[in-house]
Amino acid sequence: MSASQIPPATAVPGDDLPTLLVKIFGKDRPGITAGLFDTLAAYSVDVVDIEQVVTRGRITLCALVTAPSPAEGSTGSAEGDLRATVHSWAESMNLQAEIISGRGDNRPRGTGRSHVTVLGHPLTAETTAAIAAAITATGGNIDRIFRLAKYPVTAVEFAVSGAQTATLRSVLAPEAAQLGVDIAVVAAGLQRRAQRLVVMDVDSTLIQDEVIELFAAHAGCEAEVAEVTAAAMRGELDFEQSLHARVELLGGLDASVVEAVRKEVRLTPGARTLVRTLKRLGYQVGVVSGGFTQVTDALQEELGLDFASANTLEIIDGKLTGRVTGEIVDRAGKARLLRSFAQQAGVPLAQTVAIGDGANDLDMLNTAGLGVAFNAKPVVREAAHTAVNVPFLDTVLYLLGITREEVEAAETHVG
Repeated sequence: MSASQIPPATAVPGDDLPTLLVKIFGKDRPGITAGLFDTLAAYSVDVVDIEQVVTRGRITLCALVTAPSPAEGSTGSAEGDLRATVHSWAESMNLQAEIISGRGDNRPRGTGRSHVTVLGHPLTAETTAAIAAAITATGGNIDRIFRLAKYPVTAVEFAVSGAQTATLRSVLAPEAAQLGVDIAVVAAGLQRRAQRLVVMDVDSTLIQDEVIELFAAHAGCEAEVAEVTAAAMRGELDFEQSLHARVELLGGLDASVVEAVRKEVRLTPGARTLVRTLKRLGYQVGVVSGGFTQVTDALQEELGLDFASANTLEIIDGKLTGRVTGEIVDRAGKARLLRSFAQQAGVPLAQTVAIGDGANDLDMLNTAGLGVAFNAKPVVREAAHTAVNVPFLDTVLYLLGITREEVEAAETHVG
């Protein structure tokens, strides 16, 4: 059919015609969907809507179809014949059938469409009830619920209409903290599956360590540096001043310490899976760090990252001088680099995702289309769009609507 032959929207079958909702329940096996529609085909009905769900081997198949027209010259009820035939077919398949008469299609969904992703470890019935009630309180309607993953956390997605994304986020954020789950609310739309750029902090995000503390351990001043680092990440100290103070303590270390520190770096659980899956799905991935290029350059090569930027330790005559060179990557610098990476990648800021844990990540998190606080300090959790508080970095994939099955498929294609 050419574009000129397509009927106008007002003529879509089922818009204002008698319709039947055919519901099939029972043990799932191949051939059920084909069998139902083969049965319905004898009555020349049009399909208005279909939904099928399989849960623990049990199928629920719903088909909304136009009511059948009486055959020419027939005195019987075409609808009655269809009902009898469907019930007979269902019985032969050891299934149950329910048929409900009505008019037209599903009622239009309310304005405002959002995806609400919930990560639970575990996800309890009590928690689910509270989340559903909170959505309802905003005027939202849950149109569909879909499980994204069952491990390492239970991740489910609610498709919600009738409430604005910002309203849902403001209501569900405190609910998440109280219930001990992670909840992300993002606007629905094509951009959710468009090509994206994901930019991460490094220390305590992509990796489990604080790199400057690894260097400090070799210099014998680990405790002193760790105390300053913690205060800076809480936002209690100016990052640039604290960086210079900590790096100064490393002066005189032999440059061979760089290779030793690289070997000590531990990736966060799920980090490799996160990057590999994103790359397999066509995303671009980068890191920005208040740490050092001596480590981020190695991570970029190891993980195949598209972008990487960090501070650089000055090394002269084979020794660390206790200084850094070049422009400092601080809180404002991270946001600036996110914008630069997005421009180079050809990705609008609205389609960027930033992940971080410290106060110096806040500008970057708030600049991105989606800012994720990963096992973050309280000040960061409160300011970010959403928070993830489980120790698995790949759970961020679920916030992007990527299912565990897609993750596993990406893993099997890695050479």
